Amino acid sequence: MVNDMRKYFYILKMEVMSNIQYIANSFVGFIGYAIIIFIYLNLWQEIYSDPSEVINGYTINQMIWYVAMTEILWMSLGGRALCNKIVRDVKSGDLVYKINKPYSYIGFSIFNHLGDVIIRFIVYGILGFILGYILLGSLPELSFISIIIVILSSFLATIISMLLIISIGLFSFFMEDSTPFYWIYSKFILVIGTLFPIEFFPKIVRQVVKFSPIYVVSYGPAKLLVDFNLNNAKEILLSQSIYIIICFVLVTIIYRRGVRKINVNGG
Repeated sequence: MVNDMRKYFYILKMEVMSNIQYIANSFVGFIGYAIIIFIYLNLWQEIYSDPSEVINGYTINQMIWYVAMTEILWMSLGGRALCNKIVRDVKSGDLVYKINKPYSYIGFSIFNHLGDVIIRFIVYGILGFILGYILLGSLPELSFISIIIVILSSFLATIISMLLIISIGLFSFFMEDSTPFYWIYSKFILVIGTLFPIEFFPKIVRQVVKFSPIYVVSYGPAKLLVDFNLNNAKEILLSQSIYIIICFVLVTIIYRRGVRKINVNGG
């Protein structure tokens, strides 16, 4: 187990070092992020007729910081690239060769992609907060402890998202192409978890969303950023921990059944 973790962290280290060389790509991608934030700033300024107005528990500044945080999480994730990579490995047969490597394919996929995510998250995070301060003139009110918890929650959210996306990619074992499922998943996350907090939806929808991935991969970290509460933090971190276990079991089952399918078919 210890040797496996060393291998995974070595993979992570090499991927981080590799992506540092191409850090300029993250700065270019930030342009799209800045445009999105500027658009939503103007949208919410039209909705909030009075800057001091509170709608569903959110001020206009909280709404913009909420969207800024969820966009940082989503754009730094690179979910489409991860899903496409898994699908290519399955369809091209490259996964068969990687199975024989001295580490888990799932672990390799997570740590390899995480190296890319870390660089983008740092770049988008720093530039995003600078942009938010320029546009709004203030930063979210956070203590040192709450900042650590928000970062931890963001990390757990990223791991959950990656496990879910890997699961979707591995469905290519059983169908010609599973990328349409990623498209559906991404749109749910975008509309319900990213653009609007769950407080903006009817009560029955909120109850459903609270038990869905949306609650732990986008809403949770962003909610802690704009309205930190220790009880909410405990609930969100607990939910994320449970989801990681569930998602890891799910991706392991899909992977093992897929590999068994290859072996049965003589792959």
